[in-house]
Parts: sequence; structure tokens; C-alpha cells
Amino acid sequence: MPDLGLDGDESQWWFNLRTQKVEQGLGDGNADRMGPYLTREEAEAALDRARERNEAWEAQDDQ
Repeated sequence: MPDLGLDGDESQWWFNLRTQKVEQGLGDGNADRMGPYLTREEAEAALDRARERNEAWEAQDDQ
């Protein structure tokens, strides 16, 4: 499993829910962020990925 930077790795990427921006490194507290991600592109797609997962879970609930 890759190191996801949970120990404060400055190379990891996050999507900041408060500012709606991608950031790298420690930044804001984790309660305001989604991640960590290994690349900027993964962090940029965080909201889309979460939306897709929520839609899939809702579809399962409807069955």
C-alpha cells in the first residue's frame, strides 16, 4: 500500500472543502479536506468521485 501521507507528508495532495481548492502538504485541518491523494489530478476530481460513489450507494439503497 502506498504511503498516503497520514504522517504529514508534504508531497500529498488534498481537496479543501472550505476553499474549494486543491492544496499540497499540511494545509488546513483534515476535517476540512478530502484526501490525501497521490496526484493533483486525483485531488481535483475528489468531488466528482464522491458524487459518483454517493449515486452508486443511493442506487443500491433503492433496490
